[in-house]
Amino acid sequence: MEVRGGRSARRAADEDRSRCSPASVGARAGRRDAAEIRQQPPRGRRVGVKWRNWAWPAAPLGLVLLAATGCTSTPGAPAEASASPSTSGARSAVGRVCAEPAAGPATAPKGAVTVDPAVVGDLAAKTRNSPPHTTFWLRPGRHRLEPERYAQVVPKEGNRYLGAPGAVLDGRRKNQYAFGGSARDVTIRHLTVQGFVPPHDEGAVNHGSADGWVIEHAKIQYNSGAALMAGARQQVRANCLRGNGQYGMNAYKEGNSIRDLVVEGNEIVGNNTDDWERRKPGCGCTGGIKFWAVDGADIRGNWVHDNRGTGLWADTNNNDFRIENNVLEANDGAALIYEISYNAVIRKNTIRRNNWVEGRRNADRGDSFPFATVYLSEAGGEPRIDARTDKIEIYRNVLENNWNGITLWESADRFCNSPANTSSGDCTLLVKDTDRCKRPAIATAPLYADCRWKTQRVDIHGNRFVLDKSVLDCTVKCDRMAVLANYGTYPDWSPYKGDGVARAITREQHNRWHDNVYVGPWRFVAHDPSRVYDFARWQGTPYQQDAGSTLDPGAGG
Repeated sequence: MEVRGGRSARRAADEDRSRCSPASVGARAGRRDAAEIRQQPPRGRRVGVKWRNWAWPAAPLGLVLLAATGCTSTPGAPAEASASPSTSGARSAVGRVCAEPAAGPATAPKGAVTVDPAVVGDLAAKTRNSPPHTTFWLRPGRHRLEPERYAQVVPKEGNRYLGAPGAVLDGRRKNQYAFGGSARDVTIRHLTVQGFVPPHDEGAVNHGSADGWVIEHAKIQYNSGAALMAGARQQVRANCLRGNGQYGMNAYKEGNSIRDLVVEGNEIVGNNTDDWERRKPGCGCTGGIKFWAVDGADIRGNWVHDNRGTGLWADTNNNDFRIENNVLEANDGAALIYEISYNAVIRKNTIRRNNWVEGRRNADRGDSFPFATVYLSEAGGEPRIDARTDKIEIYRNVLENNWNGITLWESADRFCNSPANTSSGDCTLLVKDTDRCKRPAIATAPLYADCRWKTQRVDIHGNRFVLDKSVLDCTVKCDRMAVLANYGTYPDWSPYKGDGVARAITREQHNRWHDNVYVGPWRFVAHDPSRVYDFARWQGTPYQQDAGSTLDPGAGG
């Protein structure tokens, strides 16, 4: 893909919101909610997924609509709330959207078409027979489509769908899709959508990945596949994305044209009930949300918890992400993966109790790789690609009692045209013609640098890392920060053989930890998995990491 041009429609500057801390999210209440989710409907045995190749948050708009930014609602029952990290401020602004949804209009808005739940297929029929820019009001009750596999609502441009309190669109495990088509600028609010059966990698809502959709105050739950897909300029606010078979959202569109995506104030919980990594080992196709080739995304103020697998996963040529003010907790795998992607700010998030299932399983196998809670894989800052930042900056986050901390990884064998590139067919955003990344040209400048995704220009500072091994019930392999690569061996024509990539990511690509606070018995990995160091060696020559940082090894427990 070629380097993308200017972004005139994007904000020139980003306001630094600082309101309330998410640190008091209820731990046991979150797990109780997840247990209830996984009981309806049951989706099989709970097992974790395999790993692939290896922010003082704002009150977001969706929560303004729910709680007027009062910072008064807390995920979890107050009586069971966990102790806050010592850096915490006020109680969380991240609301329990699934338990406390905002009610829709009790009466039909002026000019709206009323939809009758007693008439099967009424919503789809009235949509077909009404002009674009029509508002539909769904009465309370269970609305159904015709009992045919492909029966669905196909909106027209500018349509608005508003649910009354108690309005449910139920696919009854008979219909694949709820809302599809290519119409732009559709709005769905205050509606429960459940029981649809989209296939693997597809979604129940906005199945066609149309542009400009707004989905707010909806419950999209207990569907197969993904709750929803995404298009350009899509806004997903204050929704409950719960208990879906694969993803809460699959942000993928053919042609890689998703831009300026907003995901704000949602509760994303208990997804991947169908446990796709067990069904398709190594697929990398599970979690709370998956992002593919999205150019510009604001992910803020969400509560992402108790998903089977990864919480948030940006995979393959994403760029210009702002991930802030979220609570990411109790996901089976990593809280966040940013993979072969570019230019991001990850700030002011509370990240806790993630990666216990997958981290422990890999440790029990004897795997020495530092499987991390925040995992950057061949992802870095690139000034030549237009974005609001030219690096990956990770700052002012609280990471508490996760299985491992932050890992920066780069595979020496993963580059354009390499069989080891699991995103097969994709090349970096710096190379328009993938066929150029071959011998002999790839062995010389500029392609030697540009045909490889690099973990570079990562700035990790001002974070608080807390570890109490007694909470995790672990003794080893749960306590690591890491920057490392493998020894390049493959394919036989690779110009990256040997330890050159490991030297580069560790010492030459401007990856820095500094001015952080460590509480607990942290260890540090540099260059390759066999090199595990104490804090003094990590700070000393040749790595010189964490200047200005402090470590209190006994305070974590």
